[in-house]
Amino acid sequence: MSGVLDVAVVGAGFAGLGTAIRLARRGRESFVVLERAAQVGGTWRDNTYPGVACDVPSHLYSFSFAPEPGWSRVFAPGAEVQRYLRARAAEVAGALRLGCEVLRARWDRAGCWVLTTTTGTVRARVLVMAAGRLTEPRVPDVEGLDSFAGPVFHTSRWDHSADLAGRRVGVVGTGASAVQVVPELAGVAGHVSVFQRSPAWIVPRGDRPFSAAERAGFAGDPRRAREVREATFAEMERGLGARRLEPVALEALRRRASEHLRASVADPGLRAALTPDYEIGCKRVLLSDDFYPALTRPDVTLVPSAVRSAGPGAVLTADGARHRLDALVLATGFHSTVQPYARRVTGRGGTSLAQAWADGMVSHASTVVHGFPNLFVLDGPNASLGHNSAVHVIESQIGYLLGALDHLAASGRPLEVSLAAQQEYTARIDAMAGESVWLRGGCRSWYVDERSGRLTLLWPDTATEFRRRNGTFDPAPFL
Repeated sequence: MSGVLDVAVVGAGFAGLGTAIRLARRGRESFVVLERAAQVGGTWRDNTYPGVACDVPSHLYSFSFAPEPGWSRVFAPGAEVQRYLRARAAEVAGALRLGCEVLRARWDRAGCWVLTTTTGTVRARVLVMAAGRLTEPRVPDVEGLDSFAGPVFHTSRWDHSADLAGRRVGVVGTGASAVQVVPELAGVAGHVSVFQRSPAWIVPRGDRPFSAAERAGFAGDPRRAREVREATFAEMERGLGARRLEPVALEALRRRASEHLRASVADPGLRAALTPDYEIGCKRVLLSDDFYPALTRPDVTLVPSAVRSAGPGAVLTADGARHRLDALVLATGFHSTVQPYARRVTGRGGTSLAQAWADGMVSHASTVVHGFPNLFVLDGPNASLGHNSAVHVIESQIGYLLGALDHLAASGRPLEVSLAAQQEYTARIDAMAGESVWLRGGCRSWYVDERSGRLTLLWPDTATEFRRRNGTFDPAPFL
C-alpha cells in the first residue's frame, strides 16, 4: 500500500523511545513516533516539581541496550532521567514528530491503521500505543476548588511562576510525589499543611551520590555497571514475596517500615496518624528518608483528613476544620486504570478500546487486545510492577512486538488475538491477583479498577516471569 508505514508509535516516553530505538537498530521497518508534546520524555518531561526523582535505582531505570554509566546518584533526579531520554532520542530524531497529537486511530478494512493527527493523517500497518499510564492528572472532586483565590496546580503540572516563599501552602495527598515535594517546600513556604486521606507505608530510601571513582568505573568497565544492574534486579525481585503475602517476607517488610516510622517520629499522636490501617504493599510502598522529618518541623502540619471544599482563601476538611491557605498543590495521582487514549482508538467493527475496556482493561500477553488487529499496547493492562523496574517489562513487550513484526512480514495477514486466548490470560491474571496483597490487603488503590474490582494495572508475579511468558511472540493464540 502506497504511503503506508510499517509502524506508527504513539508516545515518546520510555516505551515509545525504546521501541523506536530497537526498530531503528534492526533497520527493517519504516516507522514514525508521534508525540503530542514539544519534547520527548513522557512523565519525566511533565513532572518537574521540586524534589522529583526516580524511586527505582538508577541502573535499573535505563534501557539494557542503552545503559547510562554516569548516573549521579543511586536514585537519579528527575531532570537527569529526562536528559537520559533526550540523549537516547537523538538516535531516532529523524522519526520523531513532536507537537503531533493523535486525535483518532481507526482500523481500516484495507488492513492498516488510519491516524488522524493535529498535523495530518498517518497510515501504518501496525499501531503501537506507548502513551503511558500516568499522563492525565487526577484532580480531586473538591467543591469550590475553582473559587480558591491563590495558585492551584497538580504536581505534574508544576507552576514554576508561583512564588511559594513565605506562603501558606497546602499539599493534598501523601503519595509518591507528595513525599518528595513536601520536604522541598518545608523551610521555603511560610507554613505547609499536608492533607492526608490515608497514610502510606514508607521505608528508608538510602539514596546517596555515586563517587567519582564509581562513575569512572561504570564508564570504563561496562561489565561493572551490568553487575550492579543485575544484583539490584535480583534484590528487588525478592520483594514480591511480601506482595504474595508470604508471612516471613511480609513481616520483614512491615517491620522495616514500622521501625523507620518509630525512629523518625517521636510524637506518639503524629506517629499514630501516620500508621496505615491496611497491610503493607496493598498500596504503593514509598521510599523516603526526609518526609517524616519534614512532618515534625514546627512549620509543617499533618492534617489527617480529606479536603472536602474550598473557598477564596481556605479549604474545609472532612473533620469540619477550616485551613487558611495561599496556594494549593495537588499531589493526587493520575487516571491510571481508565486510560484516556482508549476513547480515541477504534478497532474492528467500530468498537473503541474504551468500550472494550468498559469493565476494566483486558489483554493477552499484557500487550494485544481482541478486536484490535495489529495493535500493541505498551505499559498498559497488567504491564507494570509493584516491586521492580517497569523498564524491564517495557523491554519484554518490545521483544514481543519485534517477534510479531517478523511473523507479520512472513505471513502478510493481520494479527488479532482470539477472544478465548484473551479470556484465558485474564483468568490467569485474576487467579494470581486473588492471592496477592493488592486484593487482600484491605485498601483501595490506583492499581485496582474501581468498576470491576480487578487488578488491572500490575503484573502479579515476578519481572522474570513476565519476560518468560510475555517476552517472546507466539502466533498460536491468534485468529
